[in-house]
Amino acid sequence: MPTPPFSPAEARAARLRLGMTPGHVVAAMAQLGVERPTEAVHAWEAGAVPPTEPELLALADALWCPVAVLMAVRPATLREHRLARGFTAERLALRIGMDPYAYAAAEAERRWPGTDRQTLLLADALGLGTEDLLDLLGRDAALVGLLRQAVEGRWKAHVAALADLARADERAVADALRTLHREYARFDERYMGHLVARNDDARLREIAADRAAWLRALPDRFRSLVGHGPAGRRP
Repeated sequence: MPTPPFSPAEARAARLRLGMTPGHVVAAMAQLGVERPTEAVHAWEAGAVPPTEPELLALADALWCPVAVLMAVRPATLREHRLARGFTAERLALRIGMDPYAYAAAEAERRWPGTDRQTLLLADALGLGTEDLLDLLGRDAALVGLLRQAVEGRWKAHVAALADLARADERAVADALRTLHREYARFDERYMGHLVARNDDARLREIAADRAAWLRALPDRFRSLVGHGPAGRRP
């Protein structure tokens, strides 16, 4: 799973406001069941390595800081809204009465299978109006569809629509789509190369599985290329 948005500067500022050392931070995180060396805190604050989702949630608790502050972005996906409210996927699923595996799939596939009641509970948990939530879920689904069309066909035709949908600068979107189109093309090149070489079916299935995993992560990959910061988003 891709790492969540994270601001090294906000994490360091939050720690210094409390007068904590990196050692204090890891001790507090350990009490929450997330044990890490002090080097991890140094790496996060230096921007060398971003924290994983469990590390981000534990770090926010240790620093007495809202997760949204450490993320330092305007949430744009269901996952980001969940993290900004401090929920693990499992906790949120249980709160809205949904099977955790079904909820995890909804985030990964950008497809909402919830009932009307679950949708209302989700909106309440995330602090969103129902219409805002439905707009978010619909926008996510539309984003996935356009990205698939862009990487599988002529990406230039989708720049303007994706920039508007993702609220991002068109030049940044164009650069991202160019990169994604090349990455996707490599799967076809690998597949055809092994097909021509008459390699065994196991190798072809492995390539197909790699492509499927890449496609599932496509929206997060797109956003990471476009950038989560204010310069990468349109108001």
